Amino acid sequence: MGLQVKVGGVKDVELSEPVSPIGQYLNSSVLSIHIIGVLEFDNPIDDASRLALYIIDVFLPINHRFSSIMVEDKEEGKRWKRVQVKVEDHIVVPSFPEALSPESYDHYFNDYLSNISMGPLPQTQPLWEIHIIKYPTSNASGSVVFKLNHALGDGYSIMGAVLSCLQRADNPSLPLSFPVIRKTLKPENDLKSFFSVVALGLSGARNTILDFGWSILKSSFLEDSRSPIHSRKEGVEFRPINIMTMTFSLDQIKQIKSSLQATINDVVCGMIFLGIRLYMEETSEETRSARSTALVVLNTRSISGYKSVDEMLRNQEAKSLWGNQCLFLHIPLPELHQNGNPLNPLKFVQETQNVVKRMRNSFAVYLNGMLLESIRKFRGLEATSRYVHKTLKNSSILVTNVIGPLEKITLSNQTVKGMYFMGVNFPQSLTITIISYTDQLRVAVGAEKDFIDHVKFRTCTEKAFNMIFDAALKPN
Repeated sequence: MGLQVKVGGVKDVELSEPVSPIGQYLNSSVLSIHIIGVLEFDNPIDDASRLALYIIDVFLPINHRFSSIMVEDKEEGKRWKRVQVKVEDHIVVPSFPEALSPESYDHYFNDYLSNISMGPLPQTQPLWEIHIIKYPTSNASGSVVFKLNHALGDGYSIMGAVLSCLQRADNPSLPLSFPVIRKTLKPENDLKSFFSVVALGLSGARNTILDFGWSILKSSFLEDSRSPIHSRKEGVEFRPINIMTMTFSLDQIKQIKSSLQATINDVVCGMIFLGIRLYMEETSEETRSARSTALVVLNTRSISGYKSVDEMLRNQEAKSLWGNQCLFLHIPLPELHQNGNPLNPLKFVQETQNVVKRMRNSFAVYLNGMLLESIRKFRGLEATSRYVHKTLKNSSILVTNVIGPLEKITLSNQTVKGMYFMGVNFPQSLTITIISYTDQLRVAVGAEKDFIDHVKFRTCTEKAFNMIFDAALKPN
């Protein structure tokens, strides 16, 4: 395109705020984690150049990190440096063979996603790319793919950035709306509340010690067993992956939630964990009970729901919502069979609910954050990155989720049919991401190529959902 964009008249030498410690861990010589986001359109993309310029116009002003590179500051570590943006370095419009069927383009599109997920982003330019796919697949008439380095922000802030490029399809003048996370009411009786707080404090102290100790063991020494979902290969983050998605009805998930008095996250994690165990049993029965741990990513922001990017950037206090504010929670996968008892699919939801509830009454997650900061101060960023790498490598899967808008959305008047995202370059054979959009839940799976059968994995996960749904709604 030959177009350069100079953002805000910023001089080339200007340094902005320092890169957060987590941002530096995620973009180092040890780790280089990226986020792939996909928007699927109802209609074909007629003018890729016009769409690209529209995205640039609305995307770059969202946050100065999108027009900055990471540079070393001898006194204060890495900082963001504002630069001129050369659009042609960031917009890619690939060419596939013409006049093929959507099913044929599925293979080209999936191979393309796999290829761009493996390659690093140049450190000499802002850490993002946008790929415009003009060809129809089984899921869409055209697609836009965002690739961003995780150092720019976590799923919460990156999703906010992408959504800021979009508008409501029914009324562009109205803001997007999102599901609200409701807070639990406190008990009214003062005496009961007092004893509850004491009991909660004692239980929390015990849980904190146990969970923090378990986390250190998992991060330092105790790697999961080799299994059909955990190859234990060195350099697995550099191997090709297959990315595939599944769609589930949010209404059905809410029915399960109400029946079991659980949360939507409990239901979805239980479904995924059961699907994994079914896949392990079908692939290698002797490993169906192998020691397997999921790393579930927690958003540590003190908020009750999603905030728009406008709100995140409106004032100094809101700006603290941007960036990487997430930590890992270790959750052991329940076993399929225990003591010869028949399979109870609801056990996977209930055990997930119990573990998460117990860990909420624990400060282990925050102690892990303090531990990382101590390692950084005394041993340096590279040592901390190695610790984070080993934490990821020693577990079998990574699970993360974000919430999407309740209404249909558009990008430059193109209606978005569906969306999903995927974290890539993690040292794991299996990563799973979840996003809601309108009345659907989209689950994306990144599976190590030539090791995990992603088609069989999809079948097992869908079977797990049906098993949980039938058991939860079965009359007593």
